[in-house]
Amino acid sequence: MARIGFVGLGNMGAPMARNLAKAGHRVAVFDIVPTALEAAAAAGLSPAASAAEAARGAEVVITMLPAGKHVRDAWLGAGGMVAASGPDAVLIDCSTIDVATAREVAANSGGREMLDAPVSGGVMGAEGATLAFMVGGTKAGFARAEPILQAMGRKIVHCGEAGAGQAAKLCNNMILAATMIATCEGFILAERLGLTHQALFDVVSNSSGNSWAMSTYCPVPGPVPGSPANRDYKPGFAAALMAKDLGLAQEAAKGSGANTPLGAQALAFYQRFLEAGGGDKDFSGIIEMLRKG
Repeated sequence: MARIGFVGLGNMGAPMARNLAKAGHRVAVFDIVPTALEAAAAAGLSPAASAAEAARGAEVVITMLPAGKHVRDAWLGAGGMVAASGPDAVLIDCSTIDVATAREVAANSGGREMLDAPVSGGVMGAEGATLAFMVGGTKAGFARAEPILQAMGRKIVHCGEAGAGQAAKLCNNMILAATMIATCEGFILAERLGLTHQALFDVVSNSSGNSWAMSTYCPVPGPVPGSPANRDYKPGFAAALMAKDLGLAQEAAKGSGANTPLGAQALAFYQRFLEAGGGDKDFSGIIEMLRKG
């Protein structure tokens, strides 16, 4: 079993770190929020005094942080994680950030294997160790990281060189956002036409309109008991994070010259949802805004 340093114990990072420990790995953890460290210690993880201390002596070092600036600072800046990690350590960033920052961190990893490995599956996937990992980096680095990622996820895909994992994540979430909006609109139309939520779900989930947004993350209460709609849209994946990812996708689209009008419209919808106070709700909660027109 490996010695692992894990930095970033938010809604996603904390259950991911716990699953590594459940798999038998020795996990040292750090977060700037004291209560997050206390909860980690209560779950049997080993709190570290700093990000650098969590990285020191670890065979694998993992971060799960909010944005590119945090990732850059943790690895290359004041966090000092690259400098603290051993020359043979495998470094993995599971945050969702811009492609340029992922490539910058990889290029300055001092010859260490540095992988960008953002995830899909939300809090439910993190808790159940069923996440999907999209991984960018060398084939050799991927081969070393894959057994570790398998303790946290069900599907691990090597997408290409540094930055490719982030590119895949941004494309995925742009598709997800547009699909969720269309799914919400379908339920709203069904309501106006007198169809029950269950009737529409039973048809669409077994027909050509089916999607993950429908069958796993249904935006109305009832048909899928585990979906956030049954918990007043308490986030599995917060709308604020979806808006962030859509913004990154639009930056990437502009930089590459890609035409993504639905992605741009999805970003506009989620920005409206945030302005209306929906940032702390699950991204599927946008159905409440759409009902109002």
